[in-house]
Amino acid sequence: MYPEELVKPMRDELINAGFEALYTSEDVEKAMSKEGTTLVMVNSVCGCAAGTARPGAIASLGADKTPTNLTTVFAGVEKESTQRAREFMIPFPPSSPAIALFKDGNLVHMLERHHIEGRSAQMIAQNLAQAYEEFC
Repeated sequence: MYPEELVKPMRDELINAGFEALYTSEDVEKAMSKEGTTLVMVNSVCGCAAGTARPGAIASLGADKTPTNLTTVFAGVEKESTQRAREFMIPFPPSSPAIALFKDGNLVHMLERHHIEGRSAQMIAQNLAQAYEEFC
């Protein structure tokens, strides 16, 4: 577990952009039961989360179409909600950071850590915008 003073700014960056933080498995269940599209950002303290994943997810919200629901769990901090969110992401192995798009509770697009590392925030935003165009 990471100290709250370390993760709070990272969590708040997404919350301030309109993401809902999910803290429990019940929060995840409720979010995944919503109709429409739901983006789940698996946040983390690693450099690629700070450098490209969070900024890319936030920048993607400038696309013409965007998800109905924006959510985030924090790997290594909110273990219960992260584990439950990852169960919805099967068959993909646990990855942090990661960004998953669901439509009516079904996984339709996934960016794993290896899709994020070495890519710019703009590239991630463009990837997500293409998924939004198709599914949102």
